[in-house]
Amino acid sequence: MQGGLTVNPSALENELRLLKEDLRRAQSMAALGELASTTTHEFNNVLMTILNYAKLGLRHPDDATRTKALEKILKAAERANKITNSVLGMARNRGNDPAPTDLAELVEETLVLMEKEMSKYRVAVERQFADVPKAMVVGNQIQQVLLNLMTNARQAMPKGGQILLALRYEANSDTIDLMVRDTGDGIPADQLPKIFDRGFSTKSGPDESGKGGAGVGLSACRDIIENIGGRIRVQSSPGRGTAFTLRLPAAKEADTNPANQPVVQLGRQSVSA
Repeated sequence: MQGGLTVNPSALENELRLLKEDLRRAQSMAALGELASTTTHEFNNVLMTILNYAKLGLRHPDDATRTKALEKILKAAERANKITNSVLGMARNRGNDPAPTDLAELVEETLVLMEKEMSKYRVAVERQFADVPKAMVVGNQIQQVLLNLMTNARQAMPKGGQILLALRYEANSDTIDLMVRDTGDGIPADQLPKIFDRGFSTKSGPDESGKGGAGVGLSACRDIIENIGGRIRVQSSPGRGTAFTLRLPAAKEADTNPANQPVVQLGRQSVSA
């Protein structure tokens, strides 16, 4: 007892746990809102393409013009289908418990939502996917992290560049490394140890797309990864680029087959969170 007040450690721990859960829900809602904005923009682009080529086909009765219009409409419709499947994939992964997850499929679904943005800012995306087992993660949370890291990478390359997405299995630790590497400006050595601090940001505010500058992104990413027993690491060289690596736990055979049925270099500066 101190100053007439009794401090209950158990109650404080419970309150802290509830506050962390509230924070995770708030971060999830913020990510969902940004996803809705991105998806709405993507659908608007697709609809404008369909509308414009439908009008073109109606104005010009010749077969060549109408065939071209129909081909463009078909391509736009296929694009809309890909976006829909990606959003539905995120909806399927809305649970809060880790589950066996195909990371390559998850990355591809996320890339669909970033495709036009990367194209607009002249960013090429390269994939290096090794054959890896499923990861024991919360799918929608990993997508939140990916969207954040890829947006940061794009913003680090205002004149364009390349993002490398790589998957690799580490047998010794039974973990899967998911890396996002850019060819951007890099992070100054004096700022590197601070980037996972809540409220710290290297940006002056949101860019023209309305993304970035809140100082909660990387801190939230670290929390998400650590909550599932993983780790996040960053390596950076000013002027050469930055690489973030997510080290995620691999799913066990019992997780992927519950019924027990037979199952047919950047620079040297680095920080681990």
